[in-house]
Formats: sequence, C-alpha cells, structure tokens
Amino acid sequence: MELLLLLLCLAGPLFYQLVCSAPIKESIRERHLQGGSKFWHLSDLHFDPTYHVNEDPTKVCFSSKGVPVTDPGLFGDFMCDSPYQLIQSAFSHMKHVDQQPDFIIWTGDSPPHVPVDELSTEAVISVISNMTHTLRQFFPELPIYPALGNHDFWPQDQLPVKTSTIYQAVAKLWTPWLNQEALATLQEGGFYSQLIKPGLRLVSLNTNLYYTPNKVTENMTDPAGQFKWLQDTLELSKQSMEKVYVIAHVPIGYLPYAKNTTAMREHHNEKLVDIFRSYSDIIQGHFYGHTHRDSMMVLLDRQGTPVNSIFVAPAVTPIKSPLEPYSNNPAVRMYLYDPQDYSLQDLWQYYLNLTEANKKEMPIWSLEYIMTEAFGIKDIQPQSLHELALTFEVQQSKTFQKYFTHFMVSYNETITCEDDCKMVQVCSVHFLDRESYSWCIKKGSTGGPL
Repeated sequence: MELLLLLLCLAGPLFYQLVCSAPIKESIRERHLQGGSKFWHLSDLHFDPTYHVNEDPTKVCFSSKGVPVTDPGLFGDFMCDSPYQLIQSAFSHMKHVDQQPDFIIWTGDSPPHVPVDELSTEAVISVISNMTHTLRQFFPELPIYPALGNHDFWPQDQLPVKTSTIYQAVAKLWTPWLNQEALATLQEGGFYSQLIKPGLRLVSLNTNLYYTPNKVTENMTDPAGQFKWLQDTLELSKQSMEKVYVIAHVPIGYLPYAKNTTAMREHHNEKLVDIFRSYSDIIQGHFYGHTHRDSMMVLLDRQGTPVNSIFVAPAVTPIKSPLEPYSNNPAVRMYLYDPQDYSLQDLWQYYLNLTEANKKEMPIWSLEYIMTEAFGIKDIQPQSLHELALTFEVQQSKTFQKYFTHFMVSYNETITCEDDCKMVQVCSVHFLDRESYSWCIKKGSTGGPL
C-alpha cells in the first residue's frame, strides 16, 4: 500500500516551481489570436506519484508493473505513467501559448495504470483531487468541463449505475465549474449537461458504463438510464435551437488498432451511433480520449453523407505496454471554433518530444501540426474530414502515412502502417456501426479498394 500512502500525501494543493515551456514562434501566436474562439482538450493524465529515476530499472514507477524502463528522465519514460513534472510542464505550456481560451475540456483518467490492490476509493479521489487543484492553480478563472474515465474509479472500469462515493466526491471537487443541475446528474450517474455559451450545450457522457470490462453493467440495455437521458437532452436542445458538443472518455466506433473491436460493447455502440445520427444536425463535434492515440472519425448517415466530426485526443501520459511496438509522445491540443454557430474550424496539436526533453532536462513543447495546413483542408467540418479520409485509401498514400505518424504523436516516423494495419485504421475512420464496418473489413480483406 506504499502507493496509497503517497497518493494521500498528495491530496492537497501542490506548490511546485513551474517548469519552463519552450517559446512559441510569434507567427503561431498571432494565428491563434486572429479571429475565432478557442478551447483546449486534455486527456489521460494518468499521474504516477511513485515515479522517480532509480538505478534499478524495474523500480522507477509502479505503473511499469516491474517491467524495466528504457530511458527514464525528469519528464518520464515510455514504460511509465506521468510524473508530476510532466503534467506541470503541459499545463505551463498551455498557459504560455495562449492567454485567451474560452474553456478546457478534460476527458478523464487521472489515476495511474497500477495493480488494483495498489489503489482504493480514497486513493482515486486523492489523485482526481490533486489534478483538479493543479488545474485550478494554473487556470483559476477558466471554466473546465470534465468527463470521467474508466480509471477514475476503484476498482477500475467498474463504474456504477447509481450514486457512489466517487461520483459524490467529483461533484464536490468540480462545483466551481458546474451548475447545480449538472452536479445533480453527475453525482447520481457520472454524466451531465450544461449550457456553456449562449446556444451551446456541452454533454458529458459516462461511456464507461458501456465499456466491455465493466461487469456491473454487462447485462443492462440502458445503464443508469443514460441513453434515455441523452435522447431527452438532445431533443430539448433541438427544440431550444441549441448546438451541442459531446465529450466522453471511451469513444464510439471501432478501435483503429484492433480489428473488429469496438471501444465499448458493440450493442451499446450501435445505440449511441443511432442516437447521434438522429441528432447530427445539432451536434457540432465529438471529443473523446482513452486510446492514448491521435485519431479522427467521420459519422456518416445511412445514405453515406458525412454529418459529424469526431476527434480522439492523444494522452499526456506516454505509457505503453511491453508488447506494443510504439507509444505516443505526451500531447495537448487546442480547437478553433466559430463563435456564431460553434462549428469547428481547426485544431493545433502540441507535443513534447520525451526523449529530447529528458536529454536536455527541459520540457520543449512544440507545435506538431495544424490540421488544415498539414492536410490541405479548408476546415475540420465533416465534409472536409470525409474528403481527407478518402485520400487515405490510395495505395502508398503519403497523406495516410502522415496521419499515422500523428497517430503516434511523432513517436517514430520510420514506423509504417500497411496491409491489415492500414485497413483497420481506414475502416475505423468512416464506419462506426457494425454493418458498414464489417462491409469495409470484408472488402479490404478480399483485396478490393476500401
């Protein structure tokens, strides 16, 4: 229980010296400030307070679970979850690069990947409290809208369908950001909605209720009544002529790295996709985390018309499993949106080259790409993303290889994705339901064009 004791010690506000961030080129700063409105997206912090550089490579962090680390440094290692210095450097960079964002969305997973007996309900609350207080120290006046992740509970993944100690605790922690109506459903079921701008509603879903490892909900058709609540909420938004942003941890659709595998239970995925198709005219964007990688999806209606843009943000934590051939560099991102209709216009993806940061003992956060510039598209609306995704299907597509390099957050540009790897990636972008995805995989497997 060494980890539990350390987590409890870190429960209160932390006052560390801010880690410096790399200066941002003036041209990039000016582009940020030219028109439009902006918000940040943070996901998968996975704070590991046990991280410390040690002569024994198996004892650098609990999150490596005894696997030897490869290149530990001040800002972490690819076999470990985030040290506090890494998280601080990310927040410091966000604060430095743009002083005028409208809000932050935070799509879950604060605790580390450690064995279940190294945590407890109190330890999980302690970590979420720590991350909440740290965010408030860096951004005291900025609204932050969280979604719960599958690790934001103990035992992990087992999020319940009714009120719990953790649901009540996060509702109390997030009171500065949420109104009473949002807090009421948050503490009962882990989800909420809130009007965050005139005519813009944010819906924060607890998609962990549909996550396959969640044994609590495995035989339920509508865990916590969230589907009905979502439909009622979206219907009311439609009648009120509101636009909607959907945030959650576990994404809809099929995983871009695992063939025939949805991130949540397939029948729950089918239901969510149906709901989102029905209300696609008011939904202006979907924002998820969980996979730790950078990917996009385009929701098509039944006629094949692109109707929604969906983004899965890469993680702050750099951790990977020993069997994975690649990981991700730590990342945060910013979106540009139109303040009139709340349509998404662009995204800026920032990252930390972890190897370089450890070598220089300085967190040099950099702009990895601006999506419209990197891919030659006019915006990040559904039609633009649809046309971009079609270029991925071309054999030896340089555009797809660029996309895959960004998928890994520039972890290793020499790693390529071909054959089955590419087929799974490409099918996951366009086909979010069982029927269309199966068709895509079958077509790709028989050698036909995707």
